[in-house]
Amino acid sequence: MRSLQNILVCITQQKTCERLIRKAVELKGKTNCGLYVIHVAKNEWNFLDNASEGEALEYLFDISKSVGADLYVLKSDDIVNTIADFAKENEISHIIMGESPGDHLENKFHLQLKKLVNDAEIIVLP
Repeated sequence: MRSLQNILVCITQQKTCERLIRKAVELKGKTNCGLYVIHVAKNEWNFLDNASEGEALEYLFDISKSVGADLYVLKSDDIVNTIADFAKENEISHIIMGESPGDHLENKFHLQLKKLVNDAEIIVLP
């Protein structure tokens, strides 16, 4: 495993993403590395109009804050490049993300990201 520098957790607007944040905290241990949580929403998506998704993001914001992580919500139609740019700007060494259920295109997401951020270790949790 690569040495820890900074950890990035990629979340969706689902409370179940708490497990990804908890995994990052476990990985971080007692090191001084930075812990970032990011959600990239497509430009047309408005979570303020959807109470359950807004509530889930607020819940994940509270979880992030409680473990000393900063949560960023960015808007972009190019999610992979937005995450890659964020990872480069913040010297991310490890990226944690969840796996999409079934045989979705999103399961290839981490492969696209790896090509853009080849110096970061990507951990995909089931």
